[in-house]
Formats: sequence, C-alpha cells, structure tokens
Amino acid sequence: MIKTTTGTRIAIRLLGCASATVIAAGSAFAQTAPPVTDGTATAAADVAGDDEIIVTSFRQSLTAALNIKRDSVAAVDVIVAEDIAKFPDQNLAESLQRIPGITIQRDAGEGRAITVRGLGAQFTRVRVNGLETVATATDGASSNRDRSFDFNVFASELFTSIVVHKTAEASLDEGSLGAVVDLNTGNPLAGKAGFNAVASVVGSYNDLSKYVGPRIAGLISWRNDEGTFGASISAAYSRTEIDQLGNNSVRWAQSRFDSVNGTPCFTSTGTAAGAPRPNAGGIYSPSAACDEVALAFHPRIPRYGIIENDRERLGLTGSVQWAPSDSTKISIDTLYSRFREDRTEKWAEVLFRTLERPIDVSNYKSDGNNNLISGTFNDVPVRTENYFRQSQTEFYQVGGSWDQDVTDRFRFTLMGGVSRSNAAIPVETTLVYDDRDAQGYQYDYTDMQRPRLTFGTDVANPANFQLSEIRDRPSATINSFRTAQLRTEWDVTEGLTLKTGALYRRFSFDTEGFSRDTVVCGNGGVDRIFGTLACSPSSAFGPTAVYGFPGTSALSETVNLGNAGQPDGTTTTWVVPDLAAGTDFTKLYERTAAIDASNTRGVTETVKGGYAELGSKGEIFGLRYAANGGIRYVRTDQSSTGLVSGATATVKRNYDDWLPSLNIALFPTDEVIIRFAAAKVITRPALGNLTPGGTVDGFNFRITNGNPFLQPFRANSYDAAVEWYFAPESIFSVAIFKKDVSSFPVSDSRQDTFASTGLPTSIIPPSSPAAVNPEGQLWTINSVINGTGANLKGIEIAVQAPFRFLPGALSNFGGIANVTFVDSSANYNVSGPVVVANTPTGAFGPLVNSIRASTLFGLSKSSFNATLYYDDGRFSARASGAYRSEFNDANSATGNIFEGYGSTFNLDASIRYKINEHVELSLEGVNLTDNYRFRFTDEDTQRNYESNHFGRTFLFGARFRL
Repeated sequence: MIKTTTGTRIAIRLLGCASATVIAAGSAFAQTAPPVTDGTATAAADVAGDDEIIVTSFRQSLTAALNIKRDSVAAVDVIVAEDIAKFPDQNLAESLQRIPGITIQRDAGEGRAITVRGLGAQFTRVRVNGLETVATATDGASSNRDRSFDFNVFASELFTSIVVHKTAEASLDEGSLGAVVDLNTGNPLAGKAGFNAVASVVGSYNDLSKYVGPRIAGLISWRNDEGTFGASISAAYSRTEIDQLGNNSVRWAQSRFDSVNGTPCFTSTGTAAGAPRPNAGGIYSPSAACDEVALAFHPRIPRYGIIENDRERLGLTGSVQWAPSDSTKISIDTLYSRFREDRTEKWAEVLFRTLERPIDVSNYKSDGNNNLISGTFNDVPVRTENYFRQSQTEFYQVGGSWDQDVTDRFRFTLMGGVSRSNAAIPVETTLVYDDRDAQGYQYDYTDMQRPRLTFGTDVANPANFQLSEIRDRPSATINSFRTAQLRTEWDVTEGLTLKTGALYRRFSFDTEGFSRDTVVCGNGGVDRIFGTLACSPSSAFGPTAVYGFPGTSALSETVNLGNAGQPDGTTTTWVVPDLAAGTDFTKLYERTAAIDASNTRGVTETVKGGYAELGSKGEIFGLRYAANGGIRYVRTDQSSTGLVSGATATVKRNYDDWLPSLNIALFPTDEVIIRFAAAKVITRPALGNLTPGGTVDGFNFRITNGNPFLQPFRANSYDAAVEWYFAPESIFSVAIFKKDVSSFPVSDSRQDTFASTGLPTSIIPPSSPAAVNPEGQLWTINSVINGTGANLKGIEIAVQAPFRFLPGALSNFGGIANVTFVDSSANYNVSGPVVVANTPTGAFGPLVNSIRASTLFGLSKSSFNATLYYDDGRFSARASGAYRSEFNDANSATGNIFEGYGSTFNLDASIRYKINEHVELSLEGVNLTDNYRFRFTDEDTQRNYESNHFGRTFLFGARFRL
C-alpha cells in the first residue's frame, strides 16, 4: 500500500474521500477509473498505485493535476503545489479562481470567499484533510457569521493541494449545491528517507500603505529508511498592511427636504399662505420642486475615507504517520491557524440619512434614473468618524485515520476528529464628530464611481465639531465540528466494487454581541459621572456643550486622503476624534457592556446517516466505461436559539434526506472522456436565518426576524462533459450543468409600526435615530420564508497546453484558459421606491412591495481566467488574469432593488529562478492593474454604494531547501 522513491514529492491525501481515492495517500480505496494510456500517465499511476505524486516544477504540477482529473469518475478539478511549502498563489481563494466555474469575492484586496458555478459561498462545503469544517473571519467591512468558509484565514504555504468536487457521490459528504472543496496538507511518508527541510523568506510591499511585511514559511520532516514511520511539522507567518482608499454612500434614499431653491416645503398650517416652518415640524406643502427632490434618490451618507488593514497570520501543521505493514496505515494530523486584523476607518461625510428635514437644497440636478446627482445643501449635519476594530480568528483541527486492508478484497477507513473556529472582536469602537448645521455643502455624482464631495465648512478645524457619539460593539462567534466516519470497500468481483459507510457529525454555532453605544446629545450639556455619560440641563462643561463634548486639538487627529480616485475640488483633509484620547476622556471601556439581543443566537445540528455506493468499470459493446451510483441518507436534528423580548427561546426540529447520485465516464478513445452525472443535493439554511429572534437596524428603520423552520435548499443537479486530452499535458474540455432548486428560502417584507412586532424598544441601538423616536416612521419588517425555488444552468470551456509546437526556447511556453457562462432565475420579494411624496395623511411613502425575478445572489453571468507561463526547469514566469462580470449580492433597502458589485479584472504575475537545487529566488506582483472595486445599490440604476482600490502588492524573496 505504501511505496517510497527518491526525488521531490508532493502527496495529496483525502482521508475517506471515495470519489478522490485516486489521489488519497491515506486511503486504502482502489482506483475505479480505467488506466490512462498516453505518455502523461506517470503521475497518475503513481497516485493510483503508490499513493504519491512526484512534482518538480510548475509544468509538472499541471500534469499531476490533469492526471488526477482524468482518472476520476466524478467531475473534479485540482491544484497541486509544485513543491512542499510552495503553493502557487498567496491566497487559497486566489488559486481557486483559476479553476473553471469558480469566481472569488475579495475583501481588503485579498480573496476571501468563492462562488462555484454561480452558487455563492454558503453553498460550498470545505474539508481540511477529509474533515468538514468552517473557518470564519472578521474581514473587510463585514463579519462572516454563516456557513461560508473564509479561505484567507489560512496561510497558503500550509497546503499541498486543493481538490474541487463539482458533482456529488453517495460517498461524498453532503451539504453542497455548489461544490465540496478539499484542502490537504502534506504527509511525511511521501517524502525522502531521513531529514528534510525547506524554508522561504519573502518581503511583501503594498504601494498604497508603503509597508514592507515579512512572509516566512518552513517545513521539517523525517522518514525512516523502511518507509514505515514519518513525522513532519510546518509553519507559516506573515504580516501585511493594506490600505483601502475610496468613497462610500451607504446606499441611496428618498426623503423630503426643508426647502428647494428657496421654496419652502413645509408650512405651519399646511396651506400655501401659511408661514414657513424651517428645520423642524410643520406640515408638508407639495410643490413641483419639493416633490421632485423628495422622490429623487440621494446618497444617504456621501463620504470619502481611508481604511487601513493591518493583518497577521500564523499557521502550524503537524503530522505523524505509521505504516507497520503494507496493509495498515495510521495517521494523525493537526492544524492551527491564527488570523489577526486591526482595521481602522476614517471618514468625512454628511449624514443625510433620516435627517433631511432641516436641509435646504439649491442648484440641484437630476438624471434620467431619478437620481439627485448634484446640488448645494445648507443646514446639513456634517460628520467625521474614526472607527477601530480588533479581530482575531483562531482555528484548530485534530484528526486521525486508520486505513486497513483486511483482505485483498476488503478494506476500511476509520476516521474522526474535532475542529473549532473562534472568531472574536474584543474591540469595535467608533467615535463621532458632528457639526449639525453646516452650510454650503456640495456633492456631484455625475461620475458615479468618482463623485466630487466638497464641504463648505472647515472640516479640518476641531472647533467646528463636538464629540457626539461613542460606540463599542464587542462580539464573539464559535463554530465547532465533531466528526466520526467509517468507510468500507469490498471488491465484489473484478470491475465491481461496493462502498458503504456510516457517519456522525455534530456542528455547533454560537455568537454573542454586546454594546456600549452612547449618544452624547441632549438638552444643554453633558456630564461625565463615574465613567458614564448623562445629559442634563446644566453641565460642568458649560453652555457651549450643546449636544456633546466640544472638539479640541487634544481630542483630534488630522486625516489626509491621498489618491482615492477623487476629482478636483473634493475635500481631502479633515479631523476625526482621536481614538486613544477620546476613549480615555469618555471612559468608554469602563462602561458596562449591554447584551446585543439581535446578535446573540446559536444553532446546533447533529447529522447521522450512511451510504451505499456501487462502482464498476469494464466494457459494453467494446466501449470502456467507469461508473458509480448509490444513495446517501442523512437525518438532521436542529436546535436554534435566540433572544425574543429579552428571553431565551429555543426551537427544535429534525428532517430527513435521501440523496441518490450517479456518475458515468465513457472512454470512446484513449484521448476522449465523456462524463454524465445526476444527483439530488442539499444545502442547509443560512445560520443567521434560523434564529427565533431578530435583528434591529435603527438607522434604516428595518427589522429582520429569523425563521427556525426554514427548509434546506434542495436541488436536482445534472452535469455532462467532454474532455479531449489531445497531447501530453494538454486538455480541451466542455462541460454543461443544470440545477433545479426546488426549495429556496426568500425574504418576505412588509411595512408596519415598531409596536406591531411586539419587540422591546430596548433592543434598538441607542445611537440610532430610531432610539429617539421608535414610531417616527414606518419600519420595514423582513422575515425569511420557504420560497418556490430557482434554476441555474451554464457552460464551462477550458483549454490547457504547452506550446511544444514552437521552436527552441519558445517551446517552454504554455497556456491555461477557461471561460464560464451561467444564467439563473429566482423570485425575490423586494421593496421598491416611494412614488407618492405626500399621502392624504401627510406621510411620505410607503415603499412599494413587489416580486422581482433576478439571478441568484453572487452569480456572475460570465467569467474567464487565463495564465501564460514559461518554464524551462530553472527559470519560470507566469502571468494570470481573472475577470468576472457584475453580480447581485443581496437584497437592498430604502427603495433600492438589489445591490451588488461591478465587473472586475485582476492581473497577477510571478518570476522564479533556481540558482541551484537548494536556492530559488522569486518576484511576484498581485493586482498589477490596481483594479478599483465598484459596489452598487439598485440593479437598474447602479447607484454608487462604494468605489475603492487597494493598491498593488509586490513580493520578493528566496526559498531554501536542504
């Protein structure tokens, strides 16, 4: 079962993965596909017979990956490291985007989550060394508190391969509508006998942050001469600082203003003859100008800002393997990762959001999409803010497997393990400066991606501001898995194999949030008493403290924007509250944190089941084939917990699924493979939707209630592909796929009063406008219900080949390219724009609810990836480009229909030179075009949500091998 040879090796191990046993160094399962007969079969034969892949260069790593794909019955794609501790990209997600049908979503310039064939990250299951797990991070502007896997948690150097299973098998873990992704660390029995070591030292430079950070990785392994015992440890550490410069609108909205071009929009009596009622109260007085501006969309919080991301990753792996005989192997694997990030955001903005009533509008301009794209505004609430968040994700996994050949025809694998991902945010602080009646503010969104924002007041002078809000929202989330599986394989007869198995898996998700939010506003002054803040008619700070602490130089920090793509005339210097001085002055961290009920919840799922799968290979009427078919049964026991009106509520339920699957590979010639697959698949509901409680957004007057009785996403999946291996190291393939989703949870929306929900007002964030007047306007109340379903279909086209037809050194070039086209349709409940500026009751609105058909969230209709490489064994170079078209990402709010991201193109390149067998130098460039990320709100008009860039990153270093 175990064989060792000399040379540089990468072993790919998928513990207990029946569909990929061709590459499973830790598996006793036999290869079911017929052997490959052309000259590229060496690596595949090694995998099938000797459980190892011999890889010595980038070109050979492509060959190894291609042979794995060729020899699998099901549809798989593989990325193989060309050597230990040497993954081909700096981020696992960025490597995955090279695979046909996979696109990625970036945060802070790095790949974070993946979409497979149009299905977002929540539809993909991830296993590390054969054990399903979840790793979530607080990255970019958002925290992942769902089933989605954050690939940026791990250093890429820790892994030797990624295997993507695009079709289901009875013996493959369930839970995916998109794909099952296997991340594999190395195993020591595949290395050379004796002591082996490799290390790399790289510097990383970002041209926006101007920071040079270290990236260090190393591996040490030992194997005895007999190949019966081996051990290895690896480590990777990196530190980076990435700046993000750009603008943000925090969506667009409609609202009534105080006056338009001098015409009052409110009166004291409600008649044209009535006296104007400036800045507050009154009755709306309709007019053509006031109605036009009220019904047009304007940015809620137009702003430019600087975001700084300071990141640190540490990863450790350990493996011990013992193979006392050719029929027995025992493996123990551990993985530890720590991902820390300090994120700082410094903004200068105007707070139109829900505060439009006092504002005067003049010199405005509207476009054909009903957008108020420019204007001058007086009596505006100008705000600057300083946001700081510390976050850390610690992940560990311990797993073991026992592979045993009981007889020549019967084998089993017993495996199990535990994993835990602890994503904590000990500090999430915001300090706010306000100037609530500034004059002469202008914005111009004629160029939606690069607006001009000009402040009429001096926002660089602290004396114009008061410290009016302080917030701190610590939180923590824990995901954990416990897994046990037994897999057996019996060669019934030649060409016929029966696989059976049983499984137990327990997943738990717990998140809790806290709040120290305080609005430092009120009725004449502010007191600080025993570390708490309270408003009172008189104050030791004097009558000038109208709604907060007066801004001073000691409490302030000056911000200079830099190159954020802004046009001339944009204000680029402003002051923000200084975090250290402001939190010390207000004693923020001495305040007792209150429970944030809307962000405190949990889900526990226990899955039990088993499978039976029959695999066969042979000939029918002279046509070679390989096939497997079977059925998988799983029972899910679910318990959901949340806070309802301050009390803990728990809802329990269970459901069963029978999941049949079939995979067929036909071999009309030695160079051509035709594949067919059909299966019933499921993805369990989003964790955030299963809570019995709800979340309250007091800024948008929006409430979201969970539904613990949501059904899983269930779908029938169909695939067909043709692969032509027209030359060594080469492939041309076409695959078509279709998924009919029978159950698809969708949002349900209505508008009503806050009182109608029965929720206590105490759960409204105290710093939000709704906390002052909960019934000041109607709330949008969202819940999630079981929808009618959706459908998806698409095609993948891929080609890979070395340019051997070229003369001389040009024959060392080669190329890889793929393109994917996907379309889908699903019905969503949406809330569209207000169409009436003044109702008979004098109210504005409401939003208009409707059902809207759109693509599935996260789906780009087209994407392509291409790599041009050169490799002569000593010198190698690569340039890779990745494009994805625009896509909707979520339901929006405030009358916008969906929100999403514009199209993107990223270009990366690398150069490597081997001085000798022990030393290699490298130079790499990431995001060489400095691509701007544009996020829009409203699918039809694509109003600016944000537009920013992250700069180029260059890596330079050396790699050493003993």
